[in-house]
Amino acid sequence: MPAYAVLGAQWGDEGKGKIIDVLSRDADIVARFSGGNNAGHTVINEEGKFSFHIIPCGVFWPNTMNVIGNGVVVDPDVLLDEIDNLRERGHDISERLLVSERAHLIMPYHVALDNLSEAALGKEALGTTGKGIGPTYSDKAARTGIRAADLLDVDSLLPRLDGIIKHNNAIITTIYGGEPISLDDVFAKCKEWAERLGPFIAPVERIVHDALKANKNVLLEGAQGALLDLDHGTYPFVTSSNPTIGGACVGMGMHPRFISQIVGVFKAYCTRVGTGPFPTELSDETGEAIRELAQEFGVTTGRPRRVGWFDAVAAKFSTQINGYTSAVLTRLDVLDDFDPVKICTGYELDGEITTDFPGGVAALERCKPIYEEMSGWSSPTASATTIEELPREAREYVDRLQELIGCPIDVISTGPHRHETIRVRPLIDAVSA
Repeated sequence: MPAYAVLGAQWGDEGKGKIIDVLSRDADIVARFSGGNNAGHTVINEEGKFSFHIIPCGVFWPNTMNVIGNGVVVDPDVLLDEIDNLRERGHDISERLLVSERAHLIMPYHVALDNLSEAALGKEALGTTGKGIGPTYSDKAARTGIRAADLLDVDSLLPRLDGIIKHNNAIITTIYGGEPISLDDVFAKCKEWAERLGPFIAPVERIVHDALKANKNVLLEGAQGALLDLDHGTYPFVTSSNPTIGGACVGMGMHPRFISQIVGVFKAYCTRVGTGPFPTELSDETGEAIRELAQEFGVTTGRPRRVGWFDAVAAKFSTQINGYTSAVLTRLDVLDDFDPVKICTGYELDGEITTDFPGGVAALERCKPIYEEMSGWSSPTASATTIEELPREAREYVDRLQELIGCPIDVISTGPHRHETIRVRPLIDAVSA
């Protein structure tokens, strides 16, 4: 009953898209379990570059079913646009994509509320993507959300929608001074979604369960990163869902015994989008050089990513809450020609040394990184496909990260293309060839 989870182990943007695409080759199902179109995954193959925000990254393998789980919040317009864009580029996935009937929908008033609340916060804004993610999860918790299954009986949705929109319009107009949302316009959208999205809506949780019982391979696709987790991340500068391993179980309706391996994807340095504490942030020429070299700009927002050295304190905490059985290291080639390279192995907090990741945002903001310096390397690692091709200093860097993370690094990505991958050890039995 093999389910394999691939999770972002830092603040997101670790390069999960490529890794999931590579591992999807032998997966029967690729399942997205959390977040919404605030996440961006990039896949590069022989046909070019593809950016996804909601569709799972297994769509390029013809025998792989791609499913969107109940833990995901879905903007139907974004999903339909991605389906159309894939079709225009020669990939009709209408028979290989399913959406959970229990997934909540991002409605127009959610997007309006997201942007109005961020604007009202001014300098204290959280730095959300403005996609309506937070308000949708808020409605889910308040039991006023709209689920995909509601589109299958759209006429019965109208009375509920009327009350929900009146409530949200009172907030939009009275508190924020915004323009009210039209019930007629939203209901017309729902009818359009019902017609176009209806064929994709299915009991995904049962389908995945049946596949696992039949010993098929299910790859659980994480979005965002562990340090943005609603419970365990740098709250309140976090996402509105649980991209950690617990979220995989809840967001796919599956029990933990199905999960045989948990893979954490780490970037060889750290990045973060938006506001919030970032102990190893580099606000100097080195940080700018890494950003430009790696083109560290958000897939979803286009915003420049903040850049810093690898934070092993945060990495150890990420391993603690997820129980990684193995790790993937991406973007190692970006560090070619940087000398020295640094790893944060502890924090100085109020005059004391700690190796714990603080739970309070104020304490984390006061943490000063304690660095261990290692020799850089001038020989390129880009496009390497075997561990023997790496220069000695790069191998020593990988070994040290592995020791600090607390689990083996089984795969190293040395470039954006599928073949630019070093398999140190088999990551998942089915794709070890």
